[in-house]
Amino acid sequence: MIKALIFDLGGVLIHWDPRVLYRQLFDDDASIDAFLRQVDFYAWNVEQDRGRTFAEGVAELSARFPQYAEYIRAYDERYPESVTGALEPTVELVARLKRAGYPLYALSNWPAEKFEYARARFEFLNWFDDMVISAHVKLVKPDPRIFELLLTRIGYRADECVFIDDAEANIRAARALGFHTIHFTSAPQLEAALNALGIAIPAAANQAHSQAQPSAREHP
Repeated sequence: MIKALIFDLGGVLIHWDPRVLYRQLFDDDASIDAFLRQVDFYAWNVEQDRGRTFAEGVAELSARFPQYAEYIRAYDERYPESVTGALEPTVELVARLKRAGYPLYALSNWPAEKFEYARARFEFLNWFDDMVISAHVKLVKPDPRIFELLLTRIGYRADECVFIDDAEANIRAARALGFHTIHFTSAPQLEAALNALGIAIPAAANQAHSQAQPSAREHP
């Protein structure tokens, strides 16, 4: 029996893409890709997810790649430009799950400093019963220890939980620990997968209103 739903945030509920920022700083996508590859941007960013401060991270990477220092610093200083908004169809689905009374949790890799910005911007983050944010606990997915820490905090077994993430590596780690898993690709795909697990989801507000109204043919 499913007792708890656990959501990743970035790529599932919130759109994050540093390329959105860097398109304002580079001439073309090829130049962006070259920069990200040369500085190993995503591996560097994981260390902020793990708890390193941006001041430390920017200083370390700028020392190794001084020719890119202004671009490295820009990611810290202009971070909100890499977060383009909520993935509204998934947010609407989570709202319906919340309305149905399902316990909702978040498990996300996110730098501590930048998560405070996200929390202030996205009101729906307050819908979760608890959130485990990687930088707060100094562990990152797909490390099994962060999943185990979450289970300890929420008081459920892995086989009582559904874990939803857009990253295959994280899905594999959760599945190995006994979680039910859904590799997220879209809100409709997620809703269908939840239904297949026996999770009853209320209809969307506009759909419910439509179903409650008789059709014109039903009027005398």
